[in-house]
Amino acid sequence: MYNEHSCHSGKMHHGCGHSRGRFGHHFGGRFKQGYEMFNRGFRRVPVNIEETENSFIIHLYAPALVKENLKVVTKDDVLTISYKPAEEGASERFSRREYSNGAFERAFALNGKVLNDQIAAAYADGILKVTLTKNPETNTPEQAILVD
Repeated sequence: MYNEHSCHSGKMHHGCGHSRGRFGHHFGGRFKQGYEMFNRGFRRVPVNIEETENSFIIHLYAPALVKENLKVVTKDDVLTISYKPAEEGASERFSRREYSNGAFERAFALNGKVLNDQIAAAYADGILKVTLTKNPETNTPEQAILVD
């Protein structure tokens, strides 16, 4: 199931850096473009993916969000999790600000491994938990191969 396709844009591609330069094209000649993307408010939120016998569970760490601004959708066998905060009021004045709850988007290819009509999501204690029931037709159990 795990086959992440994000790098902040949610667009489908093959990873966050190809063979251009030491760190790939996202940090090479196009660093300025990536820097501008961060200034627009997109951020990367950490995710753990747990696999149980019957499901995959995505644990997305994003504390202090407004639950109504979270969006979880599937389209074309891709699960997309995004957040767009309400506009900040002009009354908010910070003397120091080290974090903000800016917009983000994460996308995951499902590869036909889950039942799209049985996806459930819940947000509590700063963790978004998305449960994806495995598709029994495409998730075959591990099989040992005898080596001669």
